[in-house]
Amino acid sequence: MRKLLIGVAVVLVLVVAAAIALPFFIPVETYKAKIADSVKSATGRDLKIDGKISFSLLPSLALEANNLAFANAPGASAKDMVTLGKLEVRLKLLPLLSGEIAVDSFVLVDPVIQLEVDKQGRPNWVFASGQSTPAAAPSRAPASGAGSSLQQVRLGDIRLANGKVVYIDQRTGQKQELNQIEMRVSLPSLDDPLAADGSLTWNAKKVTLALAVAKPRGLMEGKDSPVELKLGSDPIKFDYKGSVATTTPARVEGTIDLAIPSIRQLAEWNGHPIQMAGTGLGPLSITGKVAMEGPRFSFTDAALALDAIKGKGAIAVDTGGAKPSVKAELALDKLDLNPYLPPEAPAKAAPASGQGGQAAKPSDWSDDPIDVSGLKLANADLQLAVGGIQVRKITIGKSALKVQLKDGKLGADLTELALYDGTGQGRLAVDSNGAAPAIESTFTLAKLQVGPLLRDTMEFERLSGAGNLDFAVTSRGRSQRELVGGLNGKGSINFTNGAIKGINLGAMLRNIESAFLSSSASTPQQTDFSELSGTYTIANGILRNNDLQMLSPLFRVEGAGTVDLPKRTVNYKITPKVVASAQGQGGQTGLAGVAVPIIVEGSWDSLSYKPDLAGMVKQLGDPSKALDSLKQLVPGAAGAAAQPAPSGQAPAPASNPLNTLKGLFGTGKSN
Repeated sequence: MRKLLIGVAVVLVLVVAAAIALPFFIPVETYKAKIADSVKSATGRDLKIDGKISFSLLPSLALEANNLAFANAPGASAKDMVTLGKLEVRLKLLPLLSGEIAVDSFVLVDPVIQLEVDKQGRPNWVFASGQSTPAAAPSRAPASGAGSSLQQVRLGDIRLANGKVVYIDQRTGQKQELNQIEMRVSLPSLDDPLAADGSLTWNAKKVTLALAVAKPRGLMEGKDSPVELKLGSDPIKFDYKGSVATTTPARVEGTIDLAIPSIRQLAEWNGHPIQMAGTGLGPLSITGKVAMEGPRFSFTDAALALDAIKGKGAIAVDTGGAKPSVKAELALDKLDLNPYLPPEAPAKAAPASGQGGQAAKPSDWSDDPIDVSGLKLANADLQLAVGGIQVRKITIGKSALKVQLKDGKLGADLTELALYDGTGQGRLAVDSNGAAPAIESTFTLAKLQVGPLLRDTMEFERLSGAGNLDFAVTSRGRSQRELVGGLNGKGSINFTNGAIKGINLGAMLRNIESAFLSSSASTPQQTDFSELSGTYTIANGILRNNDLQMLSPLFRVEGAGTVDLPKRTVNYKITPKVVASAQGQGGQTGLAGVAVPIIVEGSWDSLSYKPDLAGMVKQLGDPSKALDSLKQLVPGAAGAAAQPAPSGQAPAPASNPLNTLKGLFGTGKSN
């Protein structure tokens, strides 16, 4: 036994002596050649070691090399893909016998990595020897209780000092650089926490990174481990705290906290400045619970704040089916869109007819194809609730919207709408499955105050009243023009207890001149009505109305005509008449009286207004009676009743009532 022990001791001494002496007897150039040959065989690229190199076996396996250069792909802008000032690796030998990896140090000093994609889309990090290598089959997690043959890992001095990464895409000319990269990793053992922290500089801003894994062994064995991740910089801060499991599929559960002081500054730092007008897109914060397992992702208990907008919500995404599925809900306190809109341009007055000036160019429908193929990319179930919406001067109250998208069919239901003391509901459906998109829309509004609505939306203050309106339309088309031309449906309006401001139809029927008083008149002119109602139909883009009526004491107003939506033209007759009745709302409409028909016709951009003389003749049955009636209605005509002038003053010149009527309805011309 003694001789055996002595023999073993001698062998050990010889092995140790050989390990110590071997590096001294093997030329340094042999190390370089062997390493370079191995790299060439594995990658097809050259590796040069121009600096000092040393190698030892005891007391640890150690390699140190200086001034390394790894060749780039042919045609790349930089000669070398990787350059390294110093590489230092120290690995303990004896722990390897028991299945343990103990790294004393792994240090990279001054590494520069050039990542590049050429004009054909080939990245330089794909090596020649690996292009034909078949993809490995996905690994499966070990069965419960099964462990890796690796029993322990110990990491000592693991550092990356003063690194640099450059990314170039020759297809787009994009170039990005990460500078001053510093990283340090600490792992005393697999049963101790792993800690990694570092920093880098990107676009002149320092970015810090910190990672903590509480149970590294658990992650290696397919179990979960608490994990914390922090990313920090002036433009953005992100924190994650939760757990990660390396099962198959992997699982992530935890909370996130995202804070962005300014979205505009973040976009500018990222190299994509936001050109959108307005003052919005400032601070953004998002917090909530995140969960991910395989193709399923969810974000719940979410709280978000963007500028002055605050809300809560949740979203769930499943990409495991034939197409992605999204389910989300969002509730906002108030949505003020004004900070995100450009300043309103000052209104330009249209040149008056006959006063020169260039006429506005007629507008038209677009023939550009409408692409709704995106509706087929996913299925979705979305819900939005808003406490209020502000757009310019338009104020919308509490509203709720539900959107469902399935197999290319979109259904948007406005289940609640509070609008200027009124309430509304509506639905929009779009089907993208046919040869041309098909739409269907219905909408109802009840008890709407039309005056404030028109004032805030169109700066139109000549109509007031409370009313109801509804419509239901369908269409199909591949462009805006086809959709308008294919419109079919019907609708109705009904306003009560209102007024048309700026014109007194009652006075007009007595004397046209007194109906249109100047704004300096002591008594503002308006036409009060008890009821204004009508129905309409739309067939192939042609809107027809035959029963417009306005009921007011002593007179009635009737209207009928068409609006050609595809051609954007109007052909409409308005007929006010004096009646022998004091009834207003609900009164009879067939009462006899003197009618003064007015024709409104022409394109939307240039409407004309003129009296319907033929209609007057037909009504009175005698051309001479029609002429006498017209003389009585038009001031200054022969036989017309003149308005007495104040004592000592000349009679006021007669005004043109049709010009005032033109101003009431919009730009146009009168005849």
